[in-house]
Amino acid sequence: MHDGQFARELWRRLESLHAVTYFAPETSAATKGLGVNGFWRTYFGCRASPLGACSAGVATAAFFGFAPPMVSRAIPSVWELASPGALLEARAAGAAAALRRIAGDELAALARDTGTIGALTDAAERAEGGALPLFLANRDLPPPEDPVAAVWQLATTLREHRGDGHVVTWTAMGFAPVDVAVLFVAVGGTSREALQPNRGWTDDDWAGAIDRAVGHGLLDGDGRAAPAGRDVVAEVERATDRLAATPFAGVDDEARARLLDAITPAARAVARSALIPSVNPMGVRLLDDRPNP
Repeated sequence: MHDGQFARELWRRLESLHAVTYFAPETSAATKGLGVNGFWRTYFGCRASPLGACSAGVATAAFFGFAPPMVSRAIPSVWELASPGALLEARAAGAAAALRRIAGDELAALARDTGTIGALTDAAERAEGGALPLFLANRDLPPPEDPVAAVWQLATTLREHRGDGHVVTWTAMGFAPVDVAVLFVAVGGTSREALQPNRGWTDDDWAGAIDRAVGHGLLDGDGRAAPAGRDVVAEVERATDRLAATPFAGVDDEARARLLDAITPAARAVARSALIPSVNPMGVRLLDDRPNP
């Protein structure tokens, strides 16, 4: 299995575990106890909490895909309701409770698998940080005492490594976040309905990005992906996969296969719970047999 294929298959599994935090009622229940209500205030507060009480500008840059006004509706005001430390504890507790509910046996087995957990931990520790703020902030956190929460945190740390690399790659190519969103939808990465409202882009923002993409030959006159647009997205995905594979450079094919096999039951259980929509803003293809609507 080449680096890119391994990195993508690992992402499918780790993203499935990580993303329960966005969709599980246990997360919102945990933050509600702190006085933090509403999906997006919870999302931004929890995901940004490893960065400390950051500004809206820092969160916008780190998250990349969101319209700035959407971020500023939650940050920095969320820090007046709950500290980053309290939100860190709430997100870990909520994720662990959700994983136990929907994949309890599989997560317990994964948490006991010291070989797999050790290999993932080693990969995170030897990864180069570079310009990867969410990865580094998550890696600096002490692991939760709860073993299931610790698995979730490890999946999150490595997931953010890939996400940061994705942002670095698009930024180096000169693309703005809304332009990336339009291209991603055009190539079938997800639907406009799943992405645009969940990233805060207005119809005017979206139309402007389409016009720019058409002008650069990335979309055709009907807004569909042109060959050049597909090539750009494919190039970025390959580069993202290469970056995501670098922490596993010293891991042979047999060990990589064992890692994927060990995480698969838990990721499949999450997928089959239908907690995460099969068409989702992350564009991850879940490990189940549900057809895309």
